[in-house]
Amino acid sequence: MRPARTARTAAAVLSVLTALLSPAAVHAAEPARAVMPGDTVTLPVRDALAALVVRTEDRTGYERTKFKHWTDADRDGCNTRAEVLKAEAVTAPVQGANCVLTGGSWYSPYDDRYLDSASKLDVDHLVPLAEAWDSGASQWTAKERELYANDLDDARDLIAVSAASNRSKADKDPSEWLPPFAGYRCQYDTDWIADKTRWGLSIDEVERDALSQQLADCPDQPVTVTLAR
Repeated sequence: MRPARTARTAAAVLSVLTALLSPAAVHAAEPARAVMPGDTVTLPVRDALAALVVRTEDRTGYERTKFKHWTDADRDGCNTRAEVLKAEAVTAPVQGANCVLTGGSWYSPYDDRYLDSASKLDVDHLVPLAEAWDSGASQWTAKERELYANDLDDARDLIAVSAASNRSKADKDPSEWLPPFAGYRCQYDTDWIADKTRWGLSIDEVERDALSQQLADCPDQPVTVTLAR
């Protein structure tokens, strides 16, 4: 089963997270324990964006096969893709042998569409595998990349969307692609930043500037993230 998202607020998060994710130092008057994997932090999305490391991206050596997916971590017969489809169904599908899903309905927020078959959906890595590689995952172990590619512990990281919208997005970041449905774009940008924060991924300058510009028209809503790395 896909775990429900839980959260707790961490005090003085911005100074600590900035120290972890960027070269800036924590103010001497505000000493704090460095945040660690498994810690949960909450801060406004614009502060979370400011805390991300800005670094030139590098796709050297990328292959999709370096991110093992879809796995069945709990060995219940349903792989990660199926778990997401079951969790996000508007109308629950019927689960048959080998976790084949029939019937059911889903909402694709990227393009504001309802779909009536699992075959019409893709499960999207919100931050694409290639983008993750460019942004730091090239330095991870194979196991860490597998965990990233099958992350069911944060409901923002994998999302069921129409196959057409996902294939239009491909491996583009928010400077290159935004959901066709304008009403979802603020949430998309916010979740993108949350995902990069969770996994300690960097951003490049163009990506940062695009996100900053786009968020200027969005609520500075808090994001709560349990750090995976």
